[in-house]
Amino acid sequence: MRIATDIGGTFTDLVFLDEETGAIGVTKSSSTPTNFALGVLNTIKKAAVNVKRTTFFVHGSTIIINALTERKGVRVGLITTKGFRDILEIARANRPDLYNMYYTKPKPFVPRYLRLEVEERLNYKGEELINLNEEDVCRAVEKFKAEKVEAIAVCFLHSYINCDHEVRCGEIIERLAPEIPTTLSHQITREWREYERTNTIVLNSYVKPIAEAYLDNLDSNLTGMGMGRTTLHVMQSNGGSATFASGKASPINLVESGPVAGVMGAAYIGELISEPNVIALDIGGTTAKTSLVENGTPKITTEYRIERTRAFPGYPILVPTIDIVEIGAGGGSIAWIDRAGALRVGPVSAGADPGPACYGWGGDKPTVTDANVLAGRINPKYFLGGEILLDIKKAEAAMRPIAEAFHISIAGAAMGVIRLADANMINALKLVSVRRGYDPRDFVLINFGGGGAMHAGALLRELHPKKVIIPTNPAVFSAWGMLMTDLRRDFIQTWVARIDQVDPAQINDIYLEMEKQALQALEAESIGRKNIDVIRFADMRYKGQEHTVKVPLPGGEFSTDNLPEITESFHRLHEQSYTFRLETPVELVNFHVTAFGRVRKPEIKKLDGPVTKVEEAYKGTRLVNFDELGFHDSRIYERDLLPVGSGITGPAVIEEPASVTVVFPDQRVIKDEYGFLHIEMVS
Repeated sequence: MRIATDIGGTFTDLVFLDEETGAIGVTKSSSTPTNFALGVLNTIKKAAVNVKRTTFFVHGSTIIINALTERKGVRVGLITTKGFRDILEIARANRPDLYNMYYTKPKPFVPRYLRLEVEERLNYKGEELINLNEEDVCRAVEKFKAEKVEAIAVCFLHSYINCDHEVRCGEIIERLAPEIPTTLSHQITREWREYERTNTIVLNSYVKPIAEAYLDNLDSNLTGMGMGRTTLHVMQSNGGSATFASGKASPINLVESGPVAGVMGAAYIGELISEPNVIALDIGGTTAKTSLVENGTPKITTEYRIERTRAFPGYPILVPTIDIVEIGAGGGSIAWIDRAGALRVGPVSAGADPGPACYGWGGDKPTVTDANVLAGRINPKYFLGGEILLDIKKAEAAMRPIAEAFHISIAGAAMGVIRLADANMINALKLVSVRRGYDPRDFVLINFGGGGAMHAGALLRELHPKKVIIPTNPAVFSAWGMLMTDLRRDFIQTWVARIDQVDPAQINDIYLEMEKQALQALEAESIGRKNIDVIRFADMRYKGQEHTVKVPLPGGEFSTDNLPEITESFHRLHEQSYTFRLETPVELVNFHVTAFGRVRKPEIKKLDGPVTKVEEAYKGTRLVNFDELGFHDSRIYERDLLPVGSGITGPAVIEEPASVTVVFPDQRVIKDEYGFLHIEMVS
């Protein structure tokens, strides 16, 4: 038995695979914000899986990102090089909102009195200039103990190239305060940029005790149910999984734990249907997340920031993360009117408690789900297969203040909320495509999440991708995607040199040492050498530039023979991202090694059930609002009963227990041999 669980802001999802029979099962239950682990246990019990037969369990959670955004981490003390105490305060001079006279820099997660300096210094080559003053370290630890610090972060200048001082500092802390969890910067990242490195280490320390307590609690509960500890894995932000032990050591790698699994699942589906270029869009209860996959490979970045907006720079996290754009536009996103009288949707969500007004659980604010109910897109008697009976009158009562504010009908207000949510999603899709040099018309859009299928038709009409794919069980797709992921480790080392002046032997030595570390890390997690694949990348730039472009390197040795090919790849990728290339010398900046520990994945089988007719899936008609196309009597179908290969022209609504696919009058949908729905415009 293989099990994957994904905790969202509104629901907790579970997907299981019985390897003996090939059967796949899914279930959902409400998330439990007071104790998220309880939601996981509830889904396991609800699915009635035999946990004692479980050989692989993988878990995605919002616990880390929630602790950061809600400021519910622990009291952190920072030890850094003398003269760099205020690097978190200084941050970066560039501002995202240039003309905002009220702009303020991000407030550091560590107050100044808990940021302490010690005497030590390395130069940029890693050569020692000043010895580590161990007395300074001892005084800092005693200060932290007196201040009841709950976690310590250590980040020294240039420790990415030489970690000796950090290692010795860690030994002293372990001797004087073994009870305080400590993070040394080189353990998390060996990439340069002092502000970003320091902030990353601080954030890791800020959530480390939270992650340890959460994963220990989940571990205890799962093993109490009979599940073996060796099977427990957690989803990482880089698109791979890791053991619970690794997750507790570096929880900052779990910051996008849940959303990235959907991207990996979308990449797999693209490969299955021979569409390697896809855009993944996950519309959940709280947020909408999107990412681009080119040639079957998701984009990886180390320039990820939490809480970044158009006017706020956010907080950098310098670890490999799948490049995701996330906005507050999910089913539970609340519609509201700002002080200027404009309608807004999100980012605040009604969540699982009290939920949208139509749930009848106490919520009284209008949400996107309420709007879709009022637009006729959701059957109030078939939500979650009938588990939750929706109250239309409460949805109307919640929407009424917006209707009255704009002097329009409740139906018009609901459509306004949907239209604004769609516009926010379209903007997010453009951020990962058009803004980065990609034409959406060259990609297939794969929509999933509880609301993904419901908004797919509108996004197809506005963005014009090749088509939209709705996978089977879209509401639990991210959890399913976790079953399709391998164990993954990323190692990055900064080493700056002109590509036409480097010694290939020296570069190969660096890569070989990183690959050795990667193999050791995966073998420690019971992955055999024959199941490990290693890929090399280089972050490159034009001499004089600040930032880089990630270039995949050909396998084998780095030699003068393949330098022209590597350099041309850089020029091409740079031109794609920034629209120009230069005749300037090119520099290598970071060496990047990615190691995959291949694990067995569920096979998607072609449908082989009895041949059915479209009429057998027909459930009746319902009046549905299709925005500027107006209201239409729409045919309603049950997805599972639709025959393979049959085409349905809109207006139509295709229902399943946890999702709804809305097909506009100018669109056509076909169910393929795997059960996926393909939506295309009618020419």
